[in-house]
Amino acid sequence: MRTPLHLHIHFLLPVFFLAATRMLAGTIPICGQCEVRTIKEGITLAADHDTLLIRKGVYAEFNILIDKPLTLLGEDYPVVDGQEKGEIFRIVSDGVRIKGLDIVNVGVSYTSDHSAIRVVRSRDFHIEENRFENLFFGIFLEKSSNGTVRGNQIAGIARDEYNSGNGVHLWYSNNVVIANNRIEGVRDGIYLEFADTIQIQGNISRKNLRYGLHFMFSNDNDYTDNLFENNGAGVAVMFSKRIRMTGNRFRKNWGPAAYGMLLKEINDAEITGNLFEQNTVGINIEGSNRIKYEKNDFVSNGWAIRVLGACYENSFRRNNFLYNSFDLSYNSNVNDNSFVGNHWSNYSGYDLDRDGVGDVPHRPVKLFSYIVNRTPETLILLRSLFMDLIDFSERVSPVFTPDNLADVQPQMKMIQ
Repeated sequence: MRTPLHLHIHFLLPVFFLAATRMLAGTIPICGQCEVRTIKEGITLAADHDTLLIRKGVYAEFNILIDKPLTLLGEDYPVVDGQEKGEIFRIVSDGVRIKGLDIVNVGVSYTSDHSAIRVVRSRDFHIEENRFENLFFGIFLEKSSNGTVRGNQIAGIARDEYNSGNGVHLWYSNNVVIANNRIEGVRDGIYLEFADTIQIQGNISRKNLRYGLHFMFSNDNDYTDNLFENNGAGVAVMFSKRIRMTGNRFRKNWGPAAYGMLLKEINDAEITGNLFEQNTVGINIEGSNRIKYEKNDFVSNGWAIRVLGACYENSFRRNNFLYNSFDLSYNSNVNDNSFVGNHWSNYSGYDLDRDGVGDVPHRPVKLFSYIVNRTPETLILLRSLFMDLIDFSERVSPVFTPDNLADVQPQMKMIQ
């Protein structure tokens, strides 16, 4: 026997009404004229998975503990002012989302790393589209995993390393996406320590006191389409394995100890399709092995690549070396790395058979770079005719530079 349609509707109406009521009950408005006026009060009253809708205004609060799965959603970027009294948000629950807040005035501490948002031993967190100003540490992830840090703007006023923190800081945290953030004016833009399987994509990290990106003991990470520009020393990559850096731009990192990227004790990595432009040193390499450098552009750097020793089985293929003062610097006369099929703007050979490959090998190491490594003061002679003659004689008959270090297939045209 079929039930009449009006009875189905009569039965379903209370269900729909109950669901709608629960949805309304799940959102708690917070504002100066609302029933709930502070974020702390809203967290206390909220049930698991509720949303705190924080309306435009200024909320002078700090040490805000989020100990249940909640969404904090800002409307027209309400300001959460920590008044420089300490940490502002601490998340100790799984499933927390913070979006659309303007978080300012984190307190500086020399004994604890006060942060605008600290996530502690939590999973499935989402920190999105917030603004951070006048901070010590911005976003600090501590032993947390499976989360996203996306679309945030972090602006610090770091002047000295000892009293400034990092923009996004990961410590013993895994499986995190850090994407499309803009970070300026902090100590290190992005810092990772013991953080594996991290994806860092589309970020702008510039004008930071020390490094745009700095990581140690962090394996199996991907860095894609980021800009690291005008930082104190560029990017430092140390004591890590299986790193992939693709499509990034390292620009205008100038200074006596500056570089686009430092590689120290890095193994089994891929560095492909990146731009190193106008840095004191494009890549500074020490103790790093089995790395594939492919389709990178080194443009107008002091040194494109500087190898400081103990680097083995690295491959440099199809890169463009354009208008660098020194394309390659070695401090040893032993070479175990291969340079094949690169384009060198200062290649002086010829291509009689017009196959696009130079007919004579190119030796990228100048004797003068060997001299400068040992006596930096001689750099003043860079443009002298005497140095050109010395470099020519060394290319003809290598004595101080590795005699097997040559590109036997130099490309006549830029590699696209």
